[in-house]
Amino acid sequence: MIIYGKQVCLHALEHHEENVKTVYVAQKGKNSKGALPKDIFHKYHDKIKFLEEKWAQSMSKGGNHQGLLVEMEEFEEASFSQIKKSNFIVVLDGLTDVGNIGAVVRSAYALGVDAIIVSGVKQLNMAAIARSSSGALLDMPLMITSNILDNFNELRQLGFSIYGASMEGENIQTIKFALKRVLVLGSEGKGLSGKVLGKLHQMVSIEMKHTFDSLNVSAAAAILIHRMGYAVK
Repeated sequence: MIIYGKQVCLHALEHHEENVKTVYVAQKGKNSKGALPKDIFHKYHDKIKFLEEKWAQSMSKGGNHQGLLVEMEEFEEASFSQIKKSNFIVVLDGLTDVGNIGAVVRSAYALGVDAIIVSGVKQLNMAAIARSSSGALLDMPLMITSNILDNFNELRQLGFSIYGASMEGENIQTIKFALKRVLVLGSEGKGLSGKVLGKLHQMVSIEMKHTFDSLNVSAAAAILIHRMGYAVK
């Protein structure tokens, strides 16, 4: 996969050397090397290729590459057997916007979530999610599932408590959460799907100070994850 933009590329180059295939630097006069810190430039010297700006624009499909692109091995999804060993799992039920998913992944990784499961989609643009998560996707176990109900059944048998985000839920500030816990976030348009609602132990919400419909899903995710990370029984 091709990622681009300084922040995500530098994260990949600094922490995921084993997955880096080629480093592309867009040529802009005599300062082309300036896209990379000196130590990174020397470390990857044999893998660096310089591109004309038009080719860099083509590879990034017009995105803001900031002079740097990296070709990496394709993102490898985690297995459910790996994910179910976690304590704190986030499930994204029907989210498709890669910007929102990336933002959730970034917050989840920063705030201590162990793994993410995505349901209700067949595939995702992992390169785009890596970019929108500022590289956090590269460090976060994530899988796409077509059998979320089976996954929930097994997680329940393993002692997980499953919490769903809903405007009708209990104020999250009043709840103590199980050590083994799952937070389920629905899409902004449809919310939690009917099949998921039947598997929840409890619905949770964020108390609003002013009358308003809701928060963006990624903003809500950060608040809920932060609370669930500390308010454990």
